[in-house]
Amino acid sequence: MAFETNRSIPAAADLYGDLIDEPPPSGWRTLVPGLVVTALATLAAAYLAEHYGAPVTLMALLVGLALNFLGSDARLGPGLAFASRTLLRVGIVLVGLRVTVGQMVDLGPLAFVALAAIVAVTVAAGALLGRAMGFGAAFGTLAGGSVAICGASAALAFATLLGEKRIDRAQLALVLVGVASASAFAMFAYPILSHLLDLSDRQAGFMLGASIHDVAQALGAGYAVSPEAGGTAAIVKLTRVALLAPALAIVALYLPREKGGGGMGAVLPWFVIGFFVVAAINSLLPVPAVVSTWGGEAATALLAAAVAATGIRSPMQDLLRQGAKPLLVIAACSLLLLLLAGAAGVLLVD
Repeated sequence: MAFETNRSIPAAADLYGDLIDEPPPSGWRTLVPGLVVTALATLAAAYLAEHYGAPVTLMALLVGLALNFLGSDARLGPGLAFASRTLLRVGIVLVGLRVTVGQMVDLGPLAFVALAAIVAVTVAAGALLGRAMGFGAAFGTLAGGSVAICGASAALAFATLLGEKRIDRAQLALVLVGVASASAFAMFAYPILSHLLDLSDRQAGFMLGASIHDVAQALGAGYAVSPEAGGTAAIVKLTRVALLAPALAIVALYLPREKGGGGMGAVLPWFVIGFFVVAAINSLLPVPAVVSTWGGEAATALLAAAVAATGIRSPMQDLLRQGAKPLLVIAACSLLLLLLAGAAGVLLVD
């Protein structure tokens, strides 16, 4: 999505959301109203998720969209923007507590290489499909990345990386709805498919972990097949989560060249570096279980808060104007991911 600016800095600077339309808040007090609304929306989403067994990020998005009328209140703007940007980035850093290098080593070198290739192909396919269907490579990268890695968390990370000049809030909300729906469908349909294909427990676990978008739903589908399939699905899925930071780094290096960023080299944003650092600490040091548990729950809460704020801020008219056609990109990427994951599971896993 090309854009123009009167500022005398390279367009590539917006890769990390540096160029924004809203002025920065003048003080912390301006954040309070929006943060209070975000907190209440997140608590409501957590209640609904607990009582209806749905992903908290999906519930946060639906609650946020239901409160969309509040987005026009200027008093809430700074707090909502802070939640959808800063809280999101902190949450992405804390996601590093969910993965370790050991998990990837346990997967085996050949399976790991295959999984990395599957993620890369799916993201690239999303970018190509997005461009071919007229939505732009940035939207395709967002859709493909969310499908390839970890659903809503990846969508938020890619949207933050791309910046609001490339991905608007309506497009992000549409991807969040699409990937949550696709993941819910996959959780119920893919285990049945694994039985129809007569896959072994380990093969089924690999396919489910490599193809279902949301972490909880991937594990739920795996353990619905068998404990062994669930354990394999957990390792494979968490390895996909660990590939989030490398994928963001590659996109960060690629987009400035695509946009003609002049010879300006890309610098990794702090939340990507933070993800690497936290994952390395979690891998190399004996992190107390309480820290890992609370950190994981904090990551979930912060990501849910960011989704709720995004839903409140989303321009509904633009969202409705998009129609269902962009969801075809998510559907196509999901089908491609399933085919690749199933083939890799059959060929590489005993």
